[in-house]
Amino acid sequence: MSRPPNVLVIMADQLAASWLPAYGHPLVHAPNLTALARDGVVFDAAYCASPLCAPSRASLLTGMLPSRTGVFDNAAELRASLPTVTHHLRAAGYATALAGKMHFVGPDQLHGFEDRLTTDVYPADLDWTPDWRLPLGDRLPWYHTMESVLTPGAAVASMQVDYDDEVAFEARRALFDLARRRRGDPFFLCVSFTSPHDPWEVPRRHWDRYDAAAIGPPVVPAIPLEAADPHSRRLRAMYGVDAARLTAAQIRHARHGYFAAISYLDERVGDVLGALRDAGLADDAIVLFTADHGEMLGERGLWYKMAFFEDSARVPLIVHAPGRLAPRRVAEPVSLLDVAPTLLELTGQPDAGAGMDGASLVPLLGGAGGRPGPVVAEYLAEGVTSPAVMVRSGGAKYIRCPGDPDQLYDLGADPRELHDLAADAAGGRRGAALRAEADARWDLAELERRVLASQRERRLVAGALARGRYTPWDFQPHVDASMQYVRSRADLYELQRGARLDAKSPKA
Repeated sequence: MSRPPNVLVIMADQLAASWLPAYGHPLVHAPNLTALARDGVVFDAAYCASPLCAPSRASLLTGMLPSRTGVFDNAAELRASLPTVTHHLRAAGYATALAGKMHFVGPDQLHGFEDRLTTDVYPADLDWTPDWRLPLGDRLPWYHTMESVLTPGAAVASMQVDYDDEVAFEARRALFDLARRRRGDPFFLCVSFTSPHDPWEVPRRHWDRYDAAAIGPPVVPAIPLEAADPHSRRLRAMYGVDAARLTAAQIRHARHGYFAAISYLDERVGDVLGALRDAGLADDAIVLFTADHGEMLGERGLWYKMAFFEDSARVPLIVHAPGRLAPRRVAEPVSLLDVAPTLLELTGQPDAGAGMDGASLVPLLGGAGGRPGPVVAEYLAEGVTSPAVMVRSGGAKYIRCPGDPDQLYDLGADPRELHDLAADAAGGRRGAALRAEADARWDLAELERRVLASQRERRLVAGALARGRYTPWDFQPHVDASMQYVRSRADLYELQRGARLDAKSPKA
């Protein structure tokens, strides 16, 4: 019987497929990811299960939608008894390790990983719980603001870079240790970077890769507020983009920072892939690269994520396994829900994915077959007051949120999602079929009840735990990181400002 393959999953944070040269971007410099895509299987239409960090990551690990994991938002706990792909692989004899961010909330900070090599960059407590009962104009203190858009720049040091440098270092050392000490065991190593998540504060060498004059404006300018869909209007109000009155130069500067952060990430990915090769493990490894969600980057007047538009919900998905998989591109829509069942089948456990919401992509990886059923996603966090859901089937994308008009886009004819067909005769039979699919899949009233109950419970618990002696759940592998990365009792932007050390401009 042949030895099971090693598995290396590399994750980025807030990286849309559309911003990578492997997906056609003409300006961004990411040679390591470009090479990985050239020799791997590239999925051109991969979607996250939720366009927010913690729900998306929990869904990737479990193969289940947020409505089943209970990870509705960035302060919802993934229960310790829910099996993850890590549990399955560990039970099958894999050495399992995590370096970097996974945004686990609650006292279980491992969820099947035997070793966790770094702390998380974000807090593990319940303080970031949304409150759907609040008036839409009421801001919670942890909401995104426009600071990240207004203040990117070249930096000698910053929180994001400090963290990802540590993640890359620990991942390299883990690969060398696996080669030295556990060569007989197959391994599952997840390396999860926080870049290119804002704030975009990166070393000068990456900033200087780009000519500011060559960075174009958003392809789709800010849509007039009165013409925007209701969810877009809520997001714009939530992080204050219209009040900021961004100039063209400020938008270009922010896009410059994001592109530079991608180049920085690509360099760290190259460090990890180089260690895999140097350790002699590359020939027997399956490498999967993806991201938890995308980044709007000013398109349509939107920033960050939290929407089902392509730049927010479509993510890179590249599977690289020379000798096992021939390079190809896959146009069929797929989901990050499919990652867990795919890895289980590739490692000899095809039945372990039964009951998951995702489907194995092994047939598509081999150039045969297709993925059964449409791709679906959910958004259950801040910026809505009812569940929002998406169904992608073929070239059509359907979005529903009770209280909002439905949305329907034909991505083949309208890739920038400018023409909503939901109330148009052009939607026709296709729109009716997708509405029926959503009706069959979701009881949105019951899901809303569950989300509100979860928010109510967590707000009560968070308030109680804030009194008296504070016992953090944050994972601390080596040193106290409470003043180094983001924790709920620190001011997010003050902490980021304090961690930044600006690079001096080069002398003329």
